Amino acid sequence: MSGKSIRVDLEQPYDVVVGENVLANAVDSTRHANGVVVVCDEHVEAFHGARLAGLERAPRVKLPRGEAAKAFAVLQRTLEHFAELGLERNSMVVALGGGATCDLAGLAASLYMRGLAVVYCPTTLLAQVDASVGGKTAINLAAGKNLVGTFHQPRAVYADTATLATLDAAEFRSGLGETLKTALIAGPALFERIEASVDALLARDRDLLSETVASCVRVKARFVVDDEREQGPRKVLNLGHTFAHAIEHVAGYGRIPHGVAVATGIVLAIETARECGVLRDEALHERVVHLLARLALPASLAELRLASNCALPAHALLAAMRLDKKARAAEPRLVLPRAIGAFELDVRVDAALLSERLR
Repeated sequence: MSGKSIRVDLEQPYDVVVGENVLANAVDSTRHANGVVVVCDEHVEAFHGARLAGLERAPRVKLPRGEAAKAFAVLQRTLEHFAELGLERNSMVVALGGGATCDLAGLAASLYMRGLAVVYCPTTLLAQVDASVGGKTAINLAAGKNLVGTFHQPRAVYADTATLATLDAAEFRSGLGETLKTALIAGPALFERIEASVDALLARDRDLLSETVASCVRVKARFVVDDEREQGPRKVLNLGHTFAHAIEHVAGYGRIPHGVAVATGIVLAIETARECGVLRDEALHERVVHLLARLALPASLAELRLASNCALPAHALLAAMRLDKKARAAEPRLVLPRAIGAFELDVRVDAALLSERLR
């Protein structure tokens, strides 16, 4: 098999295969399925559907693009399609697309007949470094992002880095936000490698992209294996996300790309850590802000408000944070950095301090 294979060694282990043109191998994971359906959006199907060699005749279930897919109505339509196609318990779902497609297809697979096997074929940088690995599935509610979901691990993941050449600049930058998050969690080596290779990353150097995606998958796989259900150390992967999910909710789902919101959320987490006395590496804020500037990602709420033309009022952001999945007694619990590779989990932060930070 071409590409790098990274093992996620759970009770039912699976491989994440990273590299150019690995989508041609996805059919190998469907050999023993009694019926296969490909869940994708029309945009991705037009660009990459032909890469699924051997699955050309598999029926397609089409989704709306982006966050619009993560809704109850879309979930119901997808499940109805599964029934119309006569899928059985040993049938398989192949998800082709970005993070929203993987989230919706994975949730539908986990619910239909109490669980069908799913194979992820992520086609965006964000989905390859994060969303397709770890078994989280979800849709959004009006009250908040990703509030309805399950844990449902895939049978395999094929992260074909050749698909990244077709991403527009905004979608690619969004993936870089999640890449930065993973590098901060991984420790100094990966973070410094990204600092040193910004120009090549932005130029989408093929070898560098494959190695970066593989490095991020290794980091996430380690935390997933240690804490599959996110009861302990896996929570660190939510760095910046409590802020980011509030930003996405208040802006309106899909208006601000997830990874862009995460980038701003990381800076807010660093600033909050400094104000709470958690931060030990005083140079971290300057390094991250400088790196985000080079990546053309917003490093403050002021920058994000201007770039997105969204007001993002502080009171609305705080209200959304109180509805976050990780909140307790309507109080947000944050992941705050001490230094690169070192974090405090479940930190309770005073509402007045958060309100000031969100202005």
